[in-house]
Parts: sequence; structure tokens; C-alpha cells
Amino acid sequence: MLKVLLVLILLLFWIGYKFYGRFLETQYKIKEEEDVPSKTNFDGIDFVPTNKFILLGHHFSSIAGAGPIVGPIIAGIAYGWLPSILWIVLGTIFIGGLHDFSALVASVRHKGKSIGEIAKNYMGKRVYKIFLLFIWFALVYIITVFADLAATTFAKEPPVAQVNIGYILIALILGFTLYKLKLKLPIATLFALIIIGLIIFFSLGKNIIVFSRETWVWILLIYCFFASILPVWVLLQPRDYLSSYLLYLILIIGIIGTLFSNYSISYPAFVSFNPQIGPLFPFVFINIACGAISGFHALVSSGTTSKQLDNIKNARFVGYGAMLLESILAIISLSTVMILSKDLAKSSKLPTEIFSLGVSKFVSIIGLNPHLGLILGYLAISAFILTTLDTSTRISRYVLQELLGITASTLKVRLGATLISLILPIILLHIKFYAPDGTPIPAWKKIWPIFGSTNQLLAALVLLTIYVWAKNINPGKLLFILIPTIFMVIITLSALGYITFSNLRFNIITLIALILLVLAFYMIIEGIRVLKNRKRIAA
Repeated sequence: MLKVLLVLILLLFWIGYKFYGRFLETQYKIKEEEDVPSKTNFDGIDFVPTNKFILLGHHFSSIAGAGPIVGPIIAGIAYGWLPSILWIVLGTIFIGGLHDFSALVASVRHKGKSIGEIAKNYMGKRVYKIFLLFIWFALVYIITVFADLAATTFAKEPPVAQVNIGYILIALILGFTLYKLKLKLPIATLFALIIIGLIIFFSLGKNIIVFSRETWVWILLIYCFFASILPVWVLLQPRDYLSSYLLYLILIIGIIGTLFSNYSISYPAFVSFNPQIGPLFPFVFINIACGAISGFHALVSSGTTSKQLDNIKNARFVGYGAMLLESILAIISLSTVMILSKDLAKSSKLPTEIFSLGVSKFVSIIGLNPHLGLILGYLAISAFILTTLDTSTRISRYVLQELLGITASTLKVRLGATLISLILPIILLHIKFYAPDGTPIPAWKKIWPIFGSTNQLLAALVLLTIYVWAKNINPGKLLFILIPTIFMVIITLSALGYITFSNLRFNIITLIALILLVLAFYMIIEGIRVLKNRKRIAA
């Protein structure tokens, strides 16, 4: 049953990419000869035309945070695997893929501007400023959540931290050899992967670099600071490219392990309509998060990827394709729940543990040491987290520069905008959070529910912006955008309202959530007003 499900899902994803992806290209009238900002605005820092395979690696590893691992496991345990699979497959093909691809195309056609800048062009300056504020606050949540998760992982598993440090050092060398020494990509990649393999081998079982969670928080934020201000080719792009190989390896191991194992589905297809984490509607959509659609993806598409796309014909390969890859990862994550008994799954402490244990089982199928699989599982999680963390910091700098109307990207500007963007995460990461019974809980766990809601609400607002843009250039009904937009607005406003008003204790998280909710309502009202007027507002 598990094998049949996986084959069917992969087939549906292939059909979605080939036919629905092509349908979207037709709707947006994609032409190979179109100008792209990576060439017309080339500056060697942010605007750099990039090989589509490298860009896919950067984009995929940037959008694939802990969400597609943690989310499907949380939802699968709470509601059962069937509702989760249905949303991942249908949501990805018809909403998530549309969202990511459309945001990338729209940004490319607006000279690499962010989705907030596009909102300005079609809904006015006030909406533009509010949308940028909304995005910036959402990024604060993302940076906080992933910094805490990465710091906790590195403190518990020093070998994982050691390998990631190795990744960073090798990435610096790779970027230099590719862009300055002009070494061919296959040769440079081969040497880099061999060295990383040696680092992994010699790090197994050795706790060389050991720090506390608090120390790792500061180290990671300092890393993000430099990743944000350096040219993309120096660190961000080559590190994400190398990390993508680990992610692809996990995908291959998961697919092979599922297809060739004798594991049967032990976990129930359906568990409950109203578990402790919230009712099936709307929270199954919220908890799965990036596994089907994520507003953060639009920030990556319009923040870094659009500035590196070398041809608009590659938008489907990079944008839609990376969304499908992330959803395959979500399915593999969910399958680690499906092969467990109900009691065993619910007794596990962390979703990351379930995922890593699942990877260790899949690795044993192909004859490798299960302990290696366990380490690879943790490495994959940290790679996903770290790439999302540094990309989020860089995008928050872009957004803040746009918000303040700063077009220059001098070192002084990059330093200041990055420092300001990291202030709130620093505050949130040093606040002590407690459960109702008084027991301390980690920052990421406290923030995760509202993070999921705001992230999905951001996706709804992105779809609204895309619809307004598309409506101005195509007077047709555009139901393929309108229906997903309405659906996402309903479920995300419901979820954010439920979380906010069922926890009325005042704190900084509730305050930010309320601000985001108000901004979202304003954005929606303005979008409806613009559509009624059917006039393009001057910037």
C-alpha cells in the first residue's frame, strides 16, 4: 500500500509539472527571448545570471526549512495520514506550485522587485508599505523559529554542527573557484562533495565543537549577518547549492527505502476531527505548512531567485519544480509516521526524531549502517533550517531597504538594514516562554502555531497580489488564481483568529499576531477595492 501510494503521488506530481505547469506558462505567455533582471540589472552582488541547476539547488534548499519535515509529521499524528496526503498532493499541484511559479514570473517581469513592490504598483503606496511591514514581521518569526531549531540541534548533536561548519568553509572555496578562477562546475562540485563526504565521515561519533544552545544562537545570528551582506556568489549561493545535494540524497533514500522496503502502513488513515492542536479545518492546512504552500516561498522567489534566473523559460523548472521537490520531502516525512504504530508515534518527543528514525530505517534497506541514516536525517534537517535562516535574513534586508526607499546597496546600507532586521529575533530568542502549567518551553515551539498561520496568510496575500496584477494584464476570469486565493484567505484568517483569540494573554507574540491580522484585513479590503475600480493605481 505504501509503495503504491508513493508511485501514484510521484505520477500525479509529474503530470502536474508537465501539464498544469505548461498551462501556467501559456496563461502568462512565457517567451524565451524576454529580458531578465539578472542580465539587465547585473551588479555582481545580488543580480547574477545563474545556471538553472545551481539556482534550483539554491531555491530548493532556501524554501525547504523544517516545515516540510515537522509539519506533515505533526498533522499526520494529530489527524491521520489521509487528510495530510490529500492536502499535500492537491494543494501542491493547484495552489503551491501556482503560488511559487507566479511569484517568480511576476518578480522577473518587474525587474526583480519583491512581491511587496509589485503590490505597490497595482494597489497603491499605502498597501505597499503595509505589505512590506507584514512581510518583515513574518520574517521575524521565521528567523526566530529557525535560529532556535538550528541552535538546539547543534547543541544536541555536535557532529551535525561540525559538518555544517565544513559546508560553509567549502562553500566559500567553491564560490571563489567558480566565479574568480572560472573552474568548471562539474569538477568543482565533485571535489567539494568529496571533501564534504570526508568531513561527514570523520565527524561521526566525534564531539569536537561543543557549545550551548545560547552560544549557538549568537553564532548563527552572526553567520546570518555576514551571509546577508556578502555578495550572493561568495557564500549564500554555493552553500545552498552544496546543501541541496544532501537534500537530494535524503529524497532518493526516502523514495528507494519506501519502494523497496516491506514496511506496511501501521498508523490510522484518520484519527480525529478535533485533536488537541486544533480542529481539522483549518489546522491541517496550517500545520502541514510548507509541504503544500508557503508564503515564504514567494519571498525567496521575488527576493533572491528572480535576481538570478538566467532565462524566464526556466521559471517552471526552478519555481514549480522546487515546490514539487519539497512536497515529495513532505510525503517522505509523513511516511515515517505511517510505518509506526499509533502508540509509538504519539510517544515520540519530537517530529525531528521521528524523521531521523525513519531515514535510518530507509538507509538499512539499501545496506548501510542505520546510525549513518540517523545522522543523515539530522544533517538534512539542519541543512534545511540553516539555508532558510540565512536566506530569510537576506530577504529581510531587501524588504527593509524597500520599506525605507533605499535603492543603493552599499556596504553601509547592507550593514544597517541587516542589524535592524536581527533586533527582534534577538529579543524573542532571549525571552523565556512557559506553558500554562509553568514548565519552560522552547521559543520555536511557542511561536510555531502563529508562525504557521502568518506564513500561510502571507501566501494568501501573495495570491491576492498576483491576481490583481494578472487581472490588469488579462481581463479574463482567471479562476485558476481566484479560487485558490479565496480558499487560502478563508482558512488562514480563521486559523490566525482562532489562535490569537483563544490565547488572550498579552505578550509580544500576541501583539505581533494582532498587528499582522489587522494588516492582512486592510490588504484584503484594498485588494477588493482595486478590483472593483479595475484601474491601475499609479505608484
